[in-house]
Amino acid sequence: MKARLTLTLGFPGLLLVSGCNLAPTYHQPTQAIQNSYPADTGSKNVAAAAKVANLGWEDFYTDPRLKALVELALHNNRDIAAQAAAVTVSRGQYEIQNASLFPIISTGGQGMFLGPSDTAGFSFAPGLGTNVSTLRLYQTSIGFSSYEVDLWGRIRNLTRQQMEAVLNSVENTRNVLLTTVSQIGTTYIQWLADREELRVTRDTLKSERDTLRLTQLAYDNGEADALTLAQVKTQVEQASAYEAQYLRAVADDEHALQLLVGTPLPANLPEPAPFGAQTMIGDLPEGLPSDLLAQRPDIRAAEHTLIGANANVGAARAAFFPRVTLTASEGTSSLQFRKLFTPGAETWTVSPSISLPIFTWGQSEGNLRMAKGQKLQYAAQYEKTVQTAFREVSDALTARETYTTQDRHMAALVDQSQKAFDLAMMRYRAGIDSYLTTLTQQRTLFQAQQNAITVKAARFQNIVTLYRALGGGWSQKTVSPKVPTQTH
Repeated sequence: MKARLTLTLGFPGLLLVSGCNLAPTYHQPTQAIQNSYPADTGSKNVAAAAKVANLGWEDFYTDPRLKALVELALHNNRDIAAQAAAVTVSRGQYEIQNASLFPIISTGGQGMFLGPSDTAGFSFAPGLGTNVSTLRLYQTSIGFSSYEVDLWGRIRNLTRQQMEAVLNSVENTRNVLLTTVSQIGTTYIQWLADREELRVTRDTLKSERDTLRLTQLAYDNGEADALTLAQVKTQVEQASAYEAQYLRAVADDEHALQLLVGTPLPANLPEPAPFGAQTMIGDLPEGLPSDLLAQRPDIRAAEHTLIGANANVGAARAAFFPRVTLTASEGTSSLQFRKLFTPGAETWTVSPSISLPIFTWGQSEGNLRMAKGQKLQYAAQYEKTVQTAFREVSDALTARETYTTQDRHMAALVDQSQKAFDLAMMRYRAGIDSYLTTLTQQRTLFQAQQNAITVKAARFQNIVTLYRALGGGWSQKTVSPKVPTQTH
């Protein structure tokens, strides 16, 4: 029995090994992008650039408070949790589809009891020497039913498609991770910038309130006119309005961080590092555009979808060919239970069947046309993903160069505005100029200080953006260059 069952179960495996695969050969689409990035004035060390994607966020971020926020997000962020669950779902779907490659073997037993009528011819059973009022039949079996022999690779290609869906889901998880790490970094820097804006506003408000106190005293003594007093009061009110604005901005930033982290912010978080000291690297090497194909998880996810669509074409082609199914079992059968497991009770069945589609009324053709169309669709989406990634890196590199220049000029503008305001205040107190000149210079200084903080924040956020655009941020620890970046 064992030898016959082995032969029976080995037959479809033999056919599976010798089957065909009708899926077209996959070729990665040619990328319609340049060989270098615009404003490519950064490092030419491609080997160093290739490490950016594997640079762990724990090494990239240096601010202890920022690190603590990212650590909290890894455990509480709802987007990460949802995507992790999506990976589990996708793996389960793959296991279901992969099981179709093998016969589902089951075993069981049954008994049948029949009470024949007098005219059925069983009122007397020869050899038993007695009348039979109940006919009994006992059976046991082990085998499989309706197992499709994958001659043309239909099931293998559907399994490959589902496997690529799993890899796509894994890459999407990496993409959610690096996006979340990046969003926390940029939001945190904005929070620091708004706190700087609030500090400058309060310093300005304090200075203006001191000026108002002195001006009010001079007005009461007849040494200042009503116009000057009103001008000073407008400055105080304007600064007070800005204070409320930045108080609101700081609170909004904290709310945004709480949403990203996924839990209320603990009171025992470390103190933040000084504004601008949030990242380790100020000039990330960009490498070559082709590096993005191996670094960016969104590009790799799109390619897994494309490979899956390519396999689906093979499954659609297989529908035009005959489908072979097998049912096989081996067991025992006996009219007497005590003889059920004796050598003479052995029985077996093998039932191969074949079906060939003749008239499908365009269903098979439609499925194949749809599969080919989806492949073209996903190929275009893959190319668009690559082009989008190229643009993001290009934008980040251009911004890196311009923000550095802009930041330098803004620092000089603040310095000169401070000197102009100090001179205007000296002339006003000496009675040389009216307060209008001082008022104008004070507004210019305050605006320059605000703009300088905005530019600095954008410059520091650009470093985080470039880190994400190059594929970094999916790993907590820095991955060794020897470890392949391809997802397995």
